[in-house]
Amino acid sequence: MLNYSPTATQCCNFPLTPTLSSLSKSSPSPQLPHSLSFSSALLTQQLASSHVYANTNTNVKSKLLNNSGLKIMCSKSEPLKVMISGAPASGKGTQCEMIVQKFGLVHVSTGDLLRAEVSAGTEIGNKAKEYMNSGSLVPDEIVTAMVTARLSIKDAQEKGWLLDGYPRSFVQAESLEKLNIRPDVYIMLDVPDDILIDRCVGRRLDPVTGRIYHINNFPPEDDEIKARLIARPDDTEEKVKSRLQIYKQNAETVLSTYLNISMKIDGNRPKGVVFKEIDSLLSRVQKDKEASKSGKLAVSDSHSDDKSSKKKNWRGIPTRLNNIPHSREIREYFYDDVLQATQRAINDGKTRIKVEINIPELNPEMDVYRIGTLMELVRVLALSFADDGKRIKVCVQGSMGEGALAGMPLQLAGTRKILEFMDWGDYGARDTFIKIGSIGGKEVDEQDDMYILVAPQNAVGNCIIDDLRAMTNAAGHRPVILVNPRLKDLPASSGVMQTMGREKRLEYAASFDICYCFRLLYYAGTQYPIMGALRMSYPYEYELYKRVDESPGKEKYVILSTFAKRPTGEEINDAFEGKTRNDAKRATGIWGFLSGIL
Repeated sequence: MLNYSPTATQCCNFPLTPTLSSLSKSSPSPQLPHSLSFSSALLTQQLASSHVYANTNTNVKSKLLNNSGLKIMCSKSEPLKVMISGAPASGKGTQCEMIVQKFGLVHVSTGDLLRAEVSAGTEIGNKAKEYMNSGSLVPDEIVTAMVTARLSIKDAQEKGWLLDGYPRSFVQAESLEKLNIRPDVYIMLDVPDDILIDRCVGRRLDPVTGRIYHINNFPPEDDEIKARLIARPDDTEEKVKSRLQIYKQNAETVLSTYLNISMKIDGNRPKGVVFKEIDSLLSRVQKDKEASKSGKLAVSDSHSDDKSSKKKNWRGIPTRLNNIPHSREIREYFYDDVLQATQRAINDGKTRIKVEINIPELNPEMDVYRIGTLMELVRVLALSFADDGKRIKVCVQGSMGEGALAGMPLQLAGTRKILEFMDWGDYGARDTFIKIGSIGGKEVDEQDDMYILVAPQNAVGNCIIDDLRAMTNAAGHRPVILVNPRLKDLPASSGVMQTMGREKRLEYAASFDICYCFRLLYYAGTQYPIMGALRMSYPYEYELYKRVDESPGKEKYVILSTFAKRPTGEEINDAFEGKTRNDAKRATGIWGFLSGIL
């Protein structure tokens, strides 16, 4: 049973998948003859000499997308490499056309590759045709080898590439990783299911021109065209729902490989609006690339290259989080992760948000808690927003109670002094853009743009929420960010819980939107070993990961499931046990009680 009590020790880590064997299963396929070798080298030679491939194209990349919060890890000598994923009818094809037209990347689609080889009658095409005609999936080794070969051709090497809809499974993604084929950006087009179903069911094909219409959204120009339109046999609601389910299962597993370079784009908008966001993303990469060539960007020395390599091996999630102290790379990973989520929330107009991050060094329930790590996180947030011209007030609650009973939570003891003596940079950010204050309505000044509150929490017999409410009321529409708040009521020294107004206090505490959550999962009552992790980074879903030992001294995190809202302890246990959400049994006893509270 996993420990998921909010008061229990928890931290986090990730990437996990359900059982990989269940994800890679497919219907029986014809066996490959021993005489037919689909090695990458052979396919490269065969495809390079084929007439099937000729033109296509590219750009560039960089270390950091300024102000976007998305890190793009890439070499300054390589062109831009992009992967794009989207459900059926998500508009992926349209966006690919626009990307190729704007950036000149080589468009690589596995469907096009297979059709071209089949049409050309090549040995590879004929073999693929056997599988297709038998209703079986073309084996991963054939498709991956074809993709690898296509990407090794000169035009893709020089211009860069846009890999459309591939990889489609964790196994395919891992195959590309082993071949050192990795994109700079992994774009996901996100469209609600009901919209996708409507787009598919209403879709019509003109068999004469090959043009796609929609009976409501994009009707034909005249009655003559309308009369000859046909519907694809797989564009029924039942079949579309089935395809969407398969896509989602595969997309979740692929995402674990590209989590730290992924960007989700809202595809439920006009195609021009969607492309404008994609264009902005790729243009910034291109701009940074050009700047690096001219020497305006300080690019990787051997140390930063080594750091990038380590992060790449994490697949977006650091490992060995029970090793204390955490390395500088691990701490910087989490500072970055929190910053990106916070920036996205602020840019979307959120004004009451909170960060909950409980890695060991930031978990006050553990004896390895380090106040310096919390202070560094706060400094990163404050300096980043100050760089954008914002005036930040970093606030720590003062003493609570009166007379001999005055005091403050042990976790915050000396925090204000540490903030005041910290290094805030050489350009005078402290006292110009960043000020240190307390929590309360009187601390709100007219010139403040936003507030970062350091671990606000109740103490025994005392409640910070009244001061907190006064401050947020005075702040009005200005953002207030709570970093690791602990706002549950605590009993007085007599053991009696304060009840007057408790419901209103809890309601206020819950009014802050979580923009970032990271928790490690352990067996109940333990802090070792780490079993998995729960992560949420605004505006994405909660992601549940399982820690997997690969070999002595090595581990990884595999995604198990995603949740639209924070999962309960029961849902987490069910996911780890492989139960479906419909078939899962309700937990009983003390764990059922704790799950209900969560």
